[in-house]
Amino acid sequence: MKKLLIICGLLFSVITFAQAQQGQGGRRGGTPEERAKRNTEMLTKKLSLTADQQTKVSAIYLEQAEGMKKLREDAAGDRDAMRAAMVKSNEESDTKINALLNDDQKKAYTTWKEERKEAMKKRQDGNGGGQ
Repeated sequence: MKKLLIICGLLFSVITFAQAQQGQGGRRGGTPEERAKRNTEMLTKKLSLTADQQTKVSAIYLEQAEGMKKLREDAAGDRDAMRAAMVKSNEESDTKINALLNDDQKKAYTTWKEERKEAMKKRQDGNGGGQ
C-alpha cells in the first residue's frame, strides 16, 4: 500500500511540474520582458555589447516583444497579415539595433543573423519535408 501511495505521489508531482512549466510562458518563450532579456543576453555574448548598448537593445527588444504579443492577440486568425506585420517589426528592430553598433559589431551581427536564418531554414526543411 505504501508503494502505491508513493507511486501516485510521484505521478502527481511529475504532472504538476509539467503543467507548471507550460504555464510559465506558453509556447512563445515567456513574457515580453523575459524574451527581451534573453535576446539581449544572447546579443551581448555574440557582440560584446557595452552597458549602454545593452540598455538600448533591451528596450528595443521589449518594444518588439510587446508588439508581437499584441499582434498575436489581435490577429483573429489572419496568419498572413500577422506574419507580414511581424516581418516588418523584425526589420524595424534590426535597423534600430544596427544603428547602435560599431563597425565590427555590425559585421558580427550580420553574420549572426545569416547563421540564424540558415538554422531556421534547416529546421523548416527538416520538419516540413513530409508534408
